[in-house]
Amino acid sequence: MQVYNSLLEGNRLWVKETLDKNPDFFKNLVAQQTPEVLWIGCSDSRVPANEITRTQPGDIFVHRNIANMVVHSDMNLLSVLDYSVNILKVKHVIVCGHYGCGGVKAAMGNGQNGLVDNWLRHIKDVYRIYSHELEEIQDEQARFERFVELNVIEQVFNVSKTSIIQNNWKDRNYPIIHGWVYSLETGLIKDLNVSIQNQQDLPPIFRSIRASVV
Repeated sequence: MQVYNSLLEGNRLWVKETLDKNPDFFKNLVAQQTPEVLWIGCSDSRVPANEITRTQPGDIFVHRNIANMVVHSDMNLLSVLDYSVNILKVKHVIVCGHYGCGGVKAAMGNGQNGLVDNWLRHIKDVYRIYSHELEEIQDEQARFERFVELNVIEQVFNVSKTSIIQNNWKDRNYPIIHGWVYSLETGLIKDLNVSIQNQQDLPPIFRSIRASVV
């Protein structure tokens, strides 16, 4: 119970410190939610979106899952994406992976891990797509790190393939989709420079055409 109670005590201390700095903080926070960024990140406890970007509550709308995946049958992810893009009108979607990701590491092997194996198969598909590049990398750690990067790149494309995103590009020219990787060792974020901001950045086969209303 010590850890459990420390969380509640930590909350009380945080509230006190926050109000000491800004007595209107919570009054202002409850009044509106207008983040400009959707963060699709890994569930890893060492990668808190607000803390590593030095942002405040309310600045980033966050979705997290194992290995920051964008799976088109995942209604949780799609609901978050739809709400953030169509209701909150975010201008940026950031897919942020991290070096040392356990999900990506597990997907590189053949061991059984339980129920999560069904999720890891989506990551294995990324390996299959980029297998030629990855298997040319002799150093195992370097291959692991590149796999993390390639997984992020593929998820950036997966976000961009959705009709949710493409309809918004047509209506308001937003959001822009970005790919980042966070380093646990240095605390720094690496921009993979794979930003996608319109259909022309996608292969023609993935360009969605909205049906006309009859």
